[in-house]
Order: sequence, then structure tokens, then C-alpha cells
Amino acid sequence: MTLTKGAATPPSRTARGVLTGVGHLGQASPLALPGRRRFSLARRALAHWLGCAVFALILAMTTGLGPHRIWGACAAAGYGTAALLAMRDSRTGKRAAVTAALLGAVVVPLVVLVVSGAAQSEVGVVERSGALLLHTGSPYLPHPAHTVDYNPYLPGMALFGVPRALFGDGPLTDARVWFCLTFLVCMFFAGRRPTGGPGPTPAGAVSLLAAFPAVALPLAVGGVDLPVVGLMCLSLALAGRGGSGPAAGVAMGAAAALKWTAWPLLPVGLVLLAVTAGRRTALRAALAALSVAATAVVPVALADPHAFVEHVVLFPLGAGGVRSPAASPLPGRLLAVYAPGGAALATAALGAAALGVTVSLLIRPPRTVRAAADRLAVGLGLAICLIPATRFGYLVLPLVLAGWFRNTSKTGIRRTGPPLRESPTAQGIGLVPEDSAAGS
Repeated sequence: MTLTKGAATPPSRTARGVLTGVGHLGQASPLALPGRRRFSLARRALAHWLGCAVFALILAMTTGLGPHRIWGACAAAGYGTAALLAMRDSRTGKRAAVTAALLGAVVVPLVVLVVSGAAQSEVGVVERSGALLLHTGSPYLPHPAHTVDYNPYLPGMALFGVPRALFGDGPLTDARVWFCLTFLVCMFFAGRRPTGGPGPTPAGAVSLLAAFPAVALPLAVGGVDLPVVGLMCLSLALAGRGGSGPAAGVAMGAAAALKWTAWPLLPVGLVLLAVTAGRRTALRAALAALSVAATAVVPVALADPHAFVEHVVLFPLGAGGVRSPAASPLPGRLLAVYAPGGAALATAALGAAALGVTVSLLIRPPRTVRAAADRLAVGLGLAICLIPATRFGYLVLPLVLAGWFRNTSKTGIRRTGPPLRESPTAQGIGLVPEDSAAGS
């Protein structure tokens, strides 16, 4: 072939297609990749929203719980609309799909349920505990006789019921509204990057998370675990930012004042702080966390020790005067029911799992937020599976912990320079890959 300098005839349409569609040595050129990648992402988005719609529809048709049935019907419509919008191969279509999913799976069912007064039993328990806290100084009934009389949460959870106790019935005093706001605000600030690095925006990441069925359902019907996991994610994010030790400690203490399930956060978060910011910062965070938790828990526990132990310790373990309704067929529950001495076996297995996670923190401490969240998710997942009184809904805790930091730690930057191990701040916001920090 002869090349002529300054050729006046432009290449043919076919030649231009070859030149722009095929790269060197038969490889696809970069210009052709984005189109295929966009098509692949559009197909995945379509499959995702269709799967969510199928789940919501099945739940609406099979559940015996009224609030869940309402959620399933509303969410199926929202997810179906999101799937249709996701077929539009554009950024606007993707945003519209997430908006439709949020409206159908969170906003509409939440408004319907709040206005109608339908809710999970946990909402009524929390609102009653708020009134008890104001009038008696303790959120626990002294002599519980029925399942709904029990309050298995730590005293801090009663604060979500205080608005209704102070201002009476109303949409804005519903406890689940405050569950929802606390979760969303905590996750928004947990997703912020102090250096403004690339990646999903906090609002975008929170929107996508809230639209996921495992999160959208408890947001609408009143899941008490969401504010807990929101504070857990916030405390880990603050711990990974190095100098935010006291702030991370306050967030840890606030989570620990809500439910026992947040207490495994303390060793994991403090070890992360010790690695990324030093032992003094970790010690200040520990003092802040214990001070906040003790201020919320100790006075109530001392006011009525018998009621505190009955509600918060025995009932969740299935050893209270009334059997806990948390009876999902997970290993701990199956052991307790079908094996001789099964409750003791499940408790021993739970202790062994806790010991194993503790030893792992000492031998191989997490050096990034993502590694710490994964370690915590594993520990909580084991605990939820081994507790004799348990339910599948508790799994939202490890799911959010494991998924959130994988999404928000994506930077889209390929590093070619030396490892960033020496920068605690970079490690804390997820800029260091797992394989570049020894022991993470």
C-alpha cells in the first residue's frame, strides 16, 4: 500500500468504521469500549431493578404482615418503573430509575404507613419506651407479661420515641421517621470524602443504598437496626480519617447505646484508629465512646437492675419469662430447639466466634475502613447466625457494612506510583487497595 502525503480524498464510510472500531493488532479501540460498557451496565441495571420488583411482588403476595404487604405492592410498582427507565442508555435514565425506586420503595409506602398508623411492632415498643423514660426514668416495664411488653433495646433507643411522648400523635413524631432520618444523615456523612476524591457522591450512594430492598423495607415499616448500622458506618468512616478520634468515639458510643449488636464495633473501630492515627487517638476515642454509652445505659440499669436484665439480656437470648418471637431458622435457633443442650451449645459457639474475631484483630489488624467493615460484618454475621433468638432481618447489619464501603471506596484511579500505606488519611477513605497494605 502506498501512502500519499496530503491525500485530498477522505476515507470511505467503511474505512472510517474500521479505523474507529478496531484498534492496533485487532484489539477494540478505546472509542468502541464505552458503548459496549454502557450497554452492559444498562442490562445489569435492568436485571437489578427487575429482580427487586419480583422480590417485592412475591413478598406482597405471600406475607401475612400488613405493613410488609403494603410495602411490597408499592415497591413492586416503583421497581418496575425503575426497570423501564433503566432501559434508557443515558445518565438521565439511570438517575430517573433510582428516583422511581426510591419513591416506590421508600417514600410512598412510608407516607402511607405513617398516615394509616400501620407499623412493625418495634415502632410501638420504641414509642412506649420513650413515654416510660420521660415519666418513670426507665424505658422498661417492671413486670412484662406478653411479647409486646418487652423492650430488648438499650436505653438510647427510647430517644426515638420521645418526640411522640412530648408532642403527641402526628406524622413527624412517628418513631420510624426518626429512624429513617438518622440512618440517611449518618450514611451521607459516612460517604463524604474530606479530600474530595473521585467516586460516587454521598447523595448518589445513599440513594442507591436506600432503594435496595433489604434497606428500603425496614426504612418504610420501621426497622430499628438502620439507625444502629448508620452510626456504625459513620464511626468507621470517621475512624479511617485519622484525626477524628473523639468524633468517631462519640459515634461509637451512640451506636452502643442503642443495641447490643453495635458493641462489636468498639474493638474493631478502636483497632482501626490505633493503626491509622495512633494509640493516643484510639485511647481518646475509647474514652469518648465509653462515656457516651455509660451515660445512656448505666443510670437506667441501676434504677431497675431486674427489669434491665429481663428485657435487654434474657429476652434477646430466648431465656426470658416470655419466648422471643425472633425465631428464624438460623443455626443458633436450630441448635436451641432440636439439639440436647442446644442453647448452651449455641452460646458456646457464639463465644468461640467472638474469640476468633478478637484474635484476628490482634494478629492481623485492619488497616483500611473497608477491611475493618468486612471484619465487623463477618463477626456480626456469625453472631446473628448463632444467637438462639434471631431473625433474618438482623442480617441488614452485615450487608450494609460489607456493601457500603465497597461502593464508596471506588476511586476510578489506577495508581502507578508507590503504595500509599504511609498515609493514614488515604487508607481511611478507601484510597489504598487491600493488597497494598500489609495485614489489612
